[in-house]
Amino acid sequence: MQEKPHLRRSVLYVPASNEKAMRKCASLACDAVIFDLEDAVAPEEKPAARERLRAFLASEERPRMEVAVRINALSSEWGTEDLLAARAMRPDAILLPKVDGPKDVLEADAALDETDAPRSLALWAMIETPRSILNLGAIAELGRDPAARLSCLVAGTNDLAKDTGIALTPDRRYLAPFLLQMVMAARAGDLCAIDGVSNDFRDLEAFERSCAEARAMGFDGKTLIHPAQIGPANAVFAPSAEALAQAEAVVEAFDRPENRGRGVISLDGRMVERLHLEMARRIIARAHTIREKDQ
Repeated sequence: MQEKPHLRRSVLYVPASNEKAMRKCASLACDAVIFDLEDAVAPEEKPAARERLRAFLASEERPRMEVAVRINALSSEWGTEDLLAARAMRPDAILLPKVDGPKDVLEADAALDETDAPRSLALWAMIETPRSILNLGAIAELGRDPAARLSCLVAGTNDLAKDTGIALTPDRRYLAPFLLQMVMAARAGDLCAIDGVSNDFRDLEAFERSCAEARAMGFDGKTLIHPAQIGPANAVFAPSAEALAQAEAVVEAFDRPENRGRGVISLDGRMVERLHLEMARRIIARAHTIREKDQ
């Protein structure tokens, strides 16, 4: 039996300094939410935002979707306190910003182990610095380490553009090579890969094109900055009716008695291999998970 796939089509950033936005989360259809203690919170507001988030996640208003907390870098004056507070908030994951290499992930992992944090508490890594791009392979390799907590890579496209001078054009043509490297590293490390944000939340047509581009690159979903982006992201990163029908046809064909022992079959005039069967089963499992969530 295949493991039930995580749904991270739409991953919404919510500032921990915005109590109204946090309370609204429970009514939203996003697959996951990242409560942000880092970039979205001004320095003078960080201690208060941390306590506000702690109280919110301990309340009955805590949302039921997957919850991650983005802390400040451990090297910052707020990082250690953020990590300890986030661990006590019982999120599904802690998102580490400004990850330059595997050392940053391992330090956070060791710190969590010292607090006896449950092994179910995952770490997500922001890929948003030039050094993180150069060290992608070593970072992603932690995904195959049973003792490590790393489960997801999150693209920080705005910071990458800032630190490199790469132009953020609408089609992201200059950034695309590095995003593709990130997806390749994630797959090698058996990790989830989430694309970066689209800054103009009013232009939903452009946002939908960006989602389609990210899906074509191999990303599992996209980070969002506004609830209006949830619907388009959920739609684009879900299997289409046509893709689902094709997947079901592949599974049905291999289930026929005459095909069960074969490695390659012919279906509708095209060659279909066992690897296509594996892909088809993943599509069907993803569609099933989405149906369960919608219900």
